[in-house]
Amino acid sequence: MKHSVIQVATQRPRTVYAVIVLLVVLFGALLTRIQIDTDPENMLPTMQSDRVFHNAIEQRFSYHDTIVVGIINETHPNGVYNVASLTALHKLSQSILELDGVITPDLASLASVDNIDQEGPGTIRFEWLMREAPVTAEQALALREKVDRLPLLKDTLVSGDGKAATIYVPIASKDLSYPLSREIQSLIDNLDTDDAYHITGLPVAEDTFGHDMFVQMGISAPLAGLMIFVLMLYFFRSVPLVIAPMLVAVATVIISMGLLIGMGFTVHIMSSMIPIFLMPIAVVDSVHIMSEFADAYRPGVDANATISRVIEHLFTPMLFTSLTSAVGFLSLMLTPIPPVQIFGAFVAFGILLAFAVTIVLIPAYVVRMNPAALEKLASRSKTPHTDTMLARTLRRSGRFAVRRGKRITAVAVLVVAISIAGIYRIDINDNPVRWFKASHSIRVADVELNQRFAGTYDAFIVLTHSDDSAQPEFLTAANDLLAGVDDLYAAGIREQLGADTDDTGAWYGGLIATIDDALFDAQDPASVEYLEQLMALAEHAQTNSRYFLRPDMLGQISDMQRALHDSGYVGKSNAVTDVVKVVNRELRGGADADYRIPATANAVAQTLMQYQSSHRPHDLWHNVTPDFTSTAIWLQLKSGDNQDMNQVIDFLDDYLEANPLPDNVEMRWAGKTFINVVWQDVMVTGMLKSLMGAFVVVFLMMTFLFRSPRLGLLAMVPLSVTILGVYGIIGWIGKDYDMPIAVLSSLTLGLSVDFAIHFIERLRALLRSTGSFTAAIQKIFEEPARAIARNAIIIAIGFTPLFFAPLVPYITVGAFMAAIMALSGVTTLILLPALISWAGPWLFPKMNKRGAFAVATAQPATAQGGSKG
Repeated sequence: MKHSVIQVATQRPRTVYAVIVLLVVLFGALLTRIQIDTDPENMLPTMQSDRVFHNAIEQRFSYHDTIVVGIINETHPNGVYNVASLTALHKLSQSILELDGVITPDLASLASVDNIDQEGPGTIRFEWLMREAPVTAEQALALREKVDRLPLLKDTLVSGDGKAATIYVPIASKDLSYPLSREIQSLIDNLDTDDAYHITGLPVAEDTFGHDMFVQMGISAPLAGLMIFVLMLYFFRSVPLVIAPMLVAVATVIISMGLLIGMGFTVHIMSSMIPIFLMPIAVVDSVHIMSEFADAYRPGVDANATISRVIEHLFTPMLFTSLTSAVGFLSLMLTPIPPVQIFGAFVAFGILLAFAVTIVLIPAYVVRMNPAALEKLASRSKTPHTDTMLARTLRRSGRFAVRRGKRITAVAVLVVAISIAGIYRIDINDNPVRWFKASHSIRVADVELNQRFAGTYDAFIVLTHSDDSAQPEFLTAANDLLAGVDDLYAAGIREQLGADTDDTGAWYGGLIATIDDALFDAQDPASVEYLEQLMALAEHAQTNSRYFLRPDMLGQISDMQRALHDSGYVGKSNAVTDVVKVVNRELRGGADADYRIPATANAVAQTLMQYQSSHRPHDLWHNVTPDFTSTAIWLQLKSGDNQDMNQVIDFLDDYLEANPLPDNVEMRWAGKTFINVVWQDVMVTGMLKSLMGAFVVVFLMMTFLFRSPRLGLLAMVPLSVTILGVYGIIGWIGKDYDMPIAVLSSLTLGLSVDFAIHFIERLRALLRSTGSFTAAIQKIFEEPARAIARNAIIIAIGFTPLFFAPLVPYITVGAFMAAIMALSGVTTLILLPALISWAGPWLFPKMNKRGAFAVATAQPATAQGGSKG
């Protein structure tokens, strides 16, 4: 097969060009259909149970994604409680309400919420807290007194010290976060105020990242390409020759991304990095080909024959390095995270595509090169490649590796041990806000507002009551009573009893109304008596079904809130209990002692009925369902880090173990901060599974390639040392294990073994041709080692443009990509020859029998000129 491919590439170069150009044009046209997606919720499958429940809770309690706008005044002695600040806040609140995409009824600010106070004995007055902006200092301070009596607002809409306030802006869709945040910033810029304004919130962070990611994708990939071009130009000193691998890289990126977008996949944070990954990886095989061609080609020699011979020589190792790299990324398909699966699949496709394009385009390009360019290449390749600093350094490293083989092995074992210790120090943690640099406005806002308020991150504790036995018992008793009612009056009641009971509140309400109608129409005393008994039974059942009106249950929720606050892990909690306590206090006279839950369910119901007369009665249904069978406790957290959310989860688990809920009450978590924890946990287990699976597959492939389990194990050494070393570094420097770090395991697996394949395959061939380990190791540290070193340098430095990205995940990938390349290159070129220097007889038993290792400790002589391999 390879002979046919090489023949087509060298004899039909124009056909090769035409096919590749056609593919680039066709798939490039699909790039215009790009759709960006940075919602971490989409890290989980659509039907994942926690995600399904979270989405159901958002519907149940009418929760929306929210932009948080913060206002800070450090200069005025009264903080934000001054005329100018409150006037600006009022004006901004009213302006935000006019923006398209804002859920106006749910916007929360001092200008849009109620004050609750006593109007008279047993009556409450609900009035706008700040219907108009204050015009005097006294009015501004009076506002402070009102807020201080409203726990629902304190440390949520105004900080405890009075120096900051917030506006919570609920929006119709998360993808409106970025444009709306820009519109809000424009409104702020037009305010006549000296206050400091900040905009933050998870939706803003995620959507802004999507915008910046799109920009970064268009900058980093071309910069990486430029860096790679410059490096290859330095190594090969021939512009025409260097253009070829750049064409391979560009074609690979365009076709791969075009296919991804054309198949309808959105570009997530993971898939946005595909061009950055493929650009350097796509030139790996080209560098091997160019390196050997530059050394082998001489003036007067047929370029067609030379490039054909080079491709023949490198085809098998390049094929296997491409396959193993693809396996490394395909292993990500084992993770239950859709964006990671897509990323793995398309990088793997890109790697295999790059191999296919390389073996047809590079030879086609070479045979079409201008003879003058080839002459110049030949004249420059007589000495520079074999007498550069890189070449001399590699020869010295070869001699050092062989001479100090056992010591190097011992050092490697020590490094592995230290790395394993570092791995145990790794913390799993992520937070979309931390995807930005510390100087980014979103990060600054996050720090400023979470220092002053109860927290801009949220999570929800959802309690749901279900009693499967209550309704069947009620239906049985109701039907028994209906047996004594005339069918004329019982028909409608029986129909209602058989109605859908998903909404128990509506079901009982409809039933009681139907019974009441029947009582009005009933004439005979017997029917009336049974209907009255049925009415009493239904009203009693309705009261029992409204579980979260019960004072004992509300008391348990209140105790839970207090424990969470006292733990220090939660800034504040908000629940139906807080509404009940505030209203109860004002109904009973306003004394602090009356800030409590009433003693009866009817009294609780009375407080909530009073609350329903406020300007924002719908706010109640953010805390409890209309049938009072489910309630949510809104937790405000000062941090969105997974570790901090896990502390809250663990604390509540311990609390509920000591203070269990009733058997018929279920507790579950919801909220975006919790969902981030879920997908991070899924990612960790999924990545471990994919890494282990890929590790086994790669070992089997190495064993098959070399026809030797021993050499298969040897090929896994650079891979193993690099993975352990990189993750050990991560643990020791305290870098959190986040999404980009997790994916690096597959990158490490794919690329580290590439170098080992080329090294072992070339060494094995040299052992056969020379019959001497000393001679073979001398030759391996000529062109083969230079090709490996060039590849490592080109890929590592090719990622350096990411260091200047404004997005932390890109910086992380760039930094650790360089570390991976450096470590895997050093491991391949130092540790492998060191191991072979003393374990060679065991690793190559056939060659040992032929005496190849008889003088294995001999030092490689200084080479004169380059080796053709």
